[in-house]
Amino acid sequence: MPKYDYILFDFDGTISQSAEGVRYSLERTIEKMGKPMPDLSDYSKYLGPPLVNTMKNICGFSEEECEKGADIYREFYKTAGVTNNCLYDGMEEVLKKLSASSAKLAVCSSKYEKFVKEACDYLNITRYFDAVCGSSKDGSRKEKADLIPYALQRLGAGKNCRAVLIGDTYFDAQGALQTGTDFIGAEYGYGKKEPMEQYGARAFVKSPSEIIGLVL
Repeated sequence: MPKYDYILFDFDGTISQSAEGVRYSLERTIEKMGKPMPDLSDYSKYLGPPLVNTMKNICGFSEEECEKGADIYREFYKTAGVTNNCLYDGMEEVLKKLSASSAKLAVCSSKYEKFVKEACDYLNITRYFDAVCGSSKDGSRKEKADLIPYALQRLGAGKNCRAVLIGDTYFDAQGALQTGTDFIGAEYGYGKKEPMEQYGARAFVKSPSEIIGLVL
């Protein structure tokens, strides 16, 4: 019997090794906007937070430039980003086993929902999820604290449900803490363990296969 009725997965750095596509799209956006190129070697700084936050905090865009930059980024990502996704070793076996249990599964990502769906289709894993959830284009749903309740609602969860989020960054841990959702940190992803611990994370996995033992 599953320990949780609802299991939510972050996408970038948790399900998929997606850094190359994200970085490429970001670099092309910065170039097109005519802005100086920041150091993008530390993936943890921009794989996890909402896109607009990255535009503002990493790229140095103004409020007005963020909206234009996000549109440019999406144009690059829909051609070069979606196909630059690769499942972590063992992830499909984990999803297959969990989907065969009584638990309901959802992707819960800060990535634009349309792109999350396309990436899951590309990786041929959509069939394992009861819902694929991402951010809204108008920015009204972008933080994990907004996305977690949205995903649980899509799954039909009620109050005081047994739910867990699996993610690789402190943005995920923070959202779980803010919504009272259990959290499992994916050390194999792009984030760092210590910042996740600062937001209350106590359970961690070093590989996708270890997830099974913590949720079933």
